[in-house]
Amino acid sequence: MSFVDHIEELRWHIIRSMIVIIVLSIAAFFRIEWIFDHIVMGPAHPDFISYRLLCEAATKFGLTGLCLQDINIQFQNNELAGQFMMSFSTSFMVGFIVAFPYIFWEFWRFIKPALKENEIKYARGIVFWTSLLFFAGVLFAYYLIAPFTINFFANYQLSPLFKNIITMENYYDTMSDLILGLGVVFELPVLVYFLSRVGILTPAFMRDKRRYAILIIFVLAAVITPPDWFSIWLVAIPLLILYETGIAISDRVMKKRAKLEKLNNNY
Repeated sequence: MSFVDHIEELRWHIIRSMIVIIVLSIAAFFRIEWIFDHIVMGPAHPDFISYRLLCEAATKFGLTGLCLQDINIQFQNNELAGQFMMSFSTSFMVGFIVAFPYIFWEFWRFIKPALKENEIKYARGIVFWTSLLFFAGVLFAYYLIAPFTINFFANYQLSPLFKNIITMENYYDTMSDLILGLGVVFELPVLVYFLSRVGILTPAFMRDKRRYAILIIFVLAAVITPPDWFSIWLVAIPLLILYETGIAISDRVMKKRAKLEKLNNNY
C-alpha cells in the first residue's frame, strides 16, 4: 500500500470517528440543560456525592472537621452568545468522552495491519484496557480531583473585600482540563507495555530514571490542576502509583521475553 493509500485510509478512520462523535454530541445536546446542571456543574453543588460520602465517612470516625464547607462561589456569563456556545462545547466534550472506545478502536484498526502476528497477539484486549484506563482517569478527576479543587478555591479568601465570581468559561475549562488530562495520563500502563514489548523501555531504565519521573509527574500535576499543593498531591499520588505499576508491567514483559528467547535458543 502506497503512502497516499495510507493517508486515504487514515482519513476514513478519522471521518468515521468524527461521525460517531457528532451523533453522540447531538444526542447530548437534546439533554444539554440537564447534563450541564447535574454533571458539569455537579461538583459546584454542595450536595455533590463526593462531599456527602466524605462527610459521612469523617463523621463515622469522629473527624467532622473533614466535612467540606459549603461552596461560596457565584458564576457569571459575560458574553452575549456565551451560554449558547457553551452548549456546543459541552455536547462535544460529552460526545468525545463517550465515543472514546470507538475512536481508539478505529485507531487500532488503522495500525493493526502494520503489526506482526505475535505483536497482535500480545495486544489482545487493547481496546478494552485502554478504554477502561481512560474512563478510570475521567471518573477519578470528576469525583475526586474536581470537587476538592473547586471547593478549595471557592472558599479560599485573600480578603473579605473580594467575592469569588467565576466566569462560566473558566469553570468549564478547569473541568475539561482535569477530566480529559487525567483520562489521557491514566493510559501510562498501556504505553509502558507497548514500549517494553518493542524493547524501547526496560524496568531497569524506569527505576534508574525514577527521580526524573517523579519531577515530571509533579510538573504535569501542576499543569493540569490549579496551583495549590493539595490538588497537585491529589493528582501526583495516583500518577506515582501508575509509574510503579508501569515498572511492574515492564518487568513482567521483559521476563516473558527473556524466557521466550531462552526457549528459542534451546531449539
